[in-house]
Amino acid sequence: MRRQSIIFFFITLILLPFLSHSFSSINGHRLLVLLDDPSLQSSHSIFFNSLISRGFHLDFKLADDPNLTLQRYGNYLYDGLVLFSPTAERLGGSLDLDAVVDYVDSGHDLILAASASASDLIRNIATECGVDFDDDPLAMVIDHNDHVVSETQGDHTLIASDDFIQSDVILGNTKIEAPVLFKGIAHSLNPASSLVLKVLSASQSAYSANPDSKFSEPPLLTGSAISLVSIVQARNNARIMISGSLDMFSNRLFKSGVKKAESSNKYEKSSNEQFVIELSKWVFHERGHLKAVNVRHNKVGETDEPAIYRINDDLDFSVEIYEWCGKNWEPYVTNDVQVQFYMMSPYVLKTLSTDQKGLYYTSFKVPDVYGVFQFKVEYQRLGYTSLSLSKQFNSSKLDLKIYFSMVTLVGSYDNSNVTWIPSYRVE
Repeated sequence: MRRQSIIFFFITLILLPFLSHSFSSINGHRLLVLLDDPSLQSSHSIFFNSLISRGFHLDFKLADDPNLTLQRYGNYLYDGLVLFSPTAERLGGSLDLDAVVDYVDSGHDLILAASASASDLIRNIATECGVDFDDDPLAMVIDHNDHVVSETQGDHTLIASDDFIQSDVILGNTKIEAPVLFKGIAHSLNPASSLVLKVLSASQSAYSANPDSKFSEPPLLTGSAISLVSIVQARNNARIMISGSLDMFSNRLFKSGVKKAESSNKYEKSSNEQFVIELSKWVFHERGHLKAVNVRHNKVGETDEPAIYRINDDLDFSVEIYEWCGKNWEPYVTNDVQVQFYMMSPYVLKTLSTDQKGLYYTSFKVPDVYGVFQFKVEYQRLGYTSLSLSKQFNSSKLDLKIYFSMVTLVGSYDNSNVTWIPSYRVE
């Protein structure tokens, strides 16, 4: 009996990584969660449990833990980072602003949630990611029209927003019906960054200010210029989510009903849970992650890939593209993938046909130009990881073979020279 238990234990150790990985992110399933307060683990448990149910392993630590580290012996220990520590003035161990930025630059994913008491550290991390929180440390998002009301009163800093980005790959293909509840601080997108997108925006009647004092001049952040939740997909395909509200992830707002002050519509439950969980699937590459495999090219009627093409040769080109859908790779189906036949600039640009099963293909004639060409596929679409493929080869006017002949120059016996002269024969 003991021997059977030992065998079962070792089989479990061997299979567990494969079983857990099959139901998690293509980028990995180890997440470090940094908290301001250990009570957040229970007050935000619905969100955390959704990650666990999808195969992620969560390592909860306090933000000031002196033993914190993201890597050991040059290898990263975690595949994603969740910063639920808006008030942390500094992080423990070897973590600091530079360490977090380097972590993202190395291709890892990040969720950052702020609050009305966000520290300079959290604000600086957000700035490095391309968004700027309101400079006023006491400011919050206020909306006198789209705030939430109860039977007795309304909180003008608890707003209900339904201005979502229109993208199924980012928010899922199930329509979000109810508004999302938000209580926190505003941020704007850095105009110098083309990689940041607003996912949830404030209404035209919203503004950012200190709710406990009258302002003497108009607020700087107003209306739909206020972003409540933004995302970034870096050029290395690392993904980032930045929210001005930690409360947005809480069990309380997940379960709360919604009624806007200026609306007769009433919802039994907010869309916070759906919105946050679907967006986290995108952040951790459970959706919208593409890969390209089996790039092939050959002369029409042949199967082998040649080292050189002649001008005016007819050729076939094909590539397979798949999307990770949380559990397996599925064919990516679209009609806008293009290939360039490129030397300094594209000489041929063709939209690829598809068999609806992941294969994209086309045929064309090699242009009447010789030189070093590349097949290039550059594919960038909203919400999807970018693809950048290239394959190089030569194009020649004629197929030339080089032969060498030896010519002995006449001279004295002691000073005779031997020279190799290449001669060309056209075949």
